[in-house]
This record gives sequence, C-alpha cells and structure tokens, in this order.
Amino acid sequence: MIYPIVAYGDPVLKKEAEDIPQDFPDLKELIEDMYTTMYHAHGVGLAAPQIGKSIRLFVIDSEPMMDDKDEGKGVKKAFINPEIIEEDGEEWGFEEGCLSIPGVRETVYRPERIVINYFDEEWNEHTDTYDGMTARVIQHEYDHIEGILFTDHLNGLKKRLIKNKLIKISKGEVDADYKMKFPAADKRR
Repeated sequence: MIYPIVAYGDPVLKKEAEDIPQDFPDLKELIEDMYTTMYHAHGVGLAAPQIGKSIRLFVIDSEPMMDDKDEGKGVKKAFINPEIIEEDGEEWGFEEGCLSIPGVRETVYRPERIVINYFDEEWNEHTDTYDGMTARVIQHEYDHIEGILFTDHLNGLKKRLIKNKLIKISKGEVDADYKMKFPAADKRR
C-alpha cells in the first residue's frame, strides 16, 4: 500500500511521537508499506508521522545518497522506538529536502557521527554507530519522530525567505509526483 505523504502544516509533523508497543498490530506490513511509499516518492527515508501515524518508527535506505567511493555502503533498515544516545564529530552542512516539504531544499548542519539504540522488525535491540550520509539520513528521520522538521534548523532569515513557499505547500499549491495530504486544503472541504 502506498500512503499519501502528509504535507507541511499538519500538526502530526510537529508532535513528539509515541513509543510502539510490542503487540502493535501489523507492524511488519506497515514497515513494508513505508518502504513502498518511500521508494514511490523517490525518498531515502520516511518517518511514520509523514504518513499520519504519530509513532516512533522510521525507515531509511541511504544507498542512493552514497557517492562512487561509498557505493555499496548504504544502509536499508527500519528503526523502531529509536533513541539517539550520542552525537559527535564535526558539524557539516548538506542541502536537505523532505517529502513533506516538496520543492524546498536548504543547507542543514549536523554532527558527522551518531550512536543510536533501536529495535528491528523482530524486536531485537541494537545499539549502532553511523557516520557520514547515513548518519545524516537517520538524524533527519529521527527529527520527524521528535516533532522537528529540517526547516526548524534554519536561521531566522532563511525561515523568512521560505515562509511563503511553506504556506503554499500547506494549502496544496505545490507540484509533487507522489500523492500528498494537505492540511489547509482539507480544512476548506
């Protein structure tokens, strides 16, 4: 199943997500649907709030972000109830985008390395270290389950410069080649 992507302005994107209980119904199916939705929208990560579910779950596939020397080093993985327990290394900038904010890309600075604790689809617990582009993708998706968008990392001037674009996105005045759900458009119906 392909879910519509929740657009900027929907309250679910600004809410801290809830932990997932081990008896959560059809979790493996939801994870597969999230991968399908992410690939359909040409994304490298998707968090549950982006499909309207305020739960601590995200999926990533960082392989498309790898350059020639890193080819084959990408990570495809689901993160259930994750917690970033350490961030370190030099902060580096990279132009990020988001499926919930189509057409907007801005440079965001993030630490180069993270340590994250999480559960996989079989409820096995892991504590892993990631760096570089995979760490960035994880940090971006992790922000979603904390109610943070990449635009929240921008300075005041950058935020003012993109404000009108964000308002248009929330109203559905944007071109995206995937199905979306727009909060302001829904209120007019």
